[in-house]
Amino acid sequence: MDMLVKLYDLPDSRKFREQLAQAGIDLRRALAPEKHKVIAWVKDHFSDYWASEAEVAFSREPVSCFIAVKEGRIRGFACHDVTCRNFFGPTGVDPKARKGGVGTALLLACLEDMKHAGYGYAIIGGVGPADYYAKAVGAVAIEGSDVGIYRGLLGASRFAG
Repeated sequence: MDMLVKLYDLPDSRKFREQLAQAGIDLRRALAPEKHKVIAWVKDHFSDYWASEAEVAFSREPVSCFIAVKEGRIRGFACHDVTCRNFFGPTGVDPKARKGGVGTALLLACLEDMKHAGYGYAIIGGVGPADYYAKAVGAVAIEGSDVGIYRGLLGASRFAG
C-alpha cells in the first residue's frame, strides 16, 4: 500500500540530527562522485530494484538521495522523486545501525527536501512498516493503493528490498 504525508505538518528533525551527530554519524545529501559507492551499497544490502531507483536520484538536480555516514562507511540511505515525482523511497538502514534514529532522520531529510521543493504532500510508495510511518510522520494509508505503481514490475511478484 501507499501512504500520504502532510509535509506542512512534519515533526521537528533537529533532535534526530543532533542524536546522529552525537553518535558520530553525518547525515547529508549524497554527492555525484559518490554515486558508484552508494549504488553498490544499496545493491549489496537491499536489492537491484532499489539500486536502480537510487541511481535515478543521482540524475536529479539537486541529487535526491540522502546518506548517513559514520567513519567513512554508509549506514543508511533515503531517496525521493525517483520512480514517480512526489514519492518518497526507497530507503534502508544497515541492520547494525537500526534503532538509533538513522531511518527517521533520513526520512525527515527527504520529506523536508520535498517540502522545500514546493510539495504540500508526499506519497510513501509500497510501504512495508505502515505503523512506523504513521507514528514517525503521521502518514495515512491511501485507500485502493495495494498494488500501486509497481504493478507489473518485471521479474518480481512483490516489490521489496
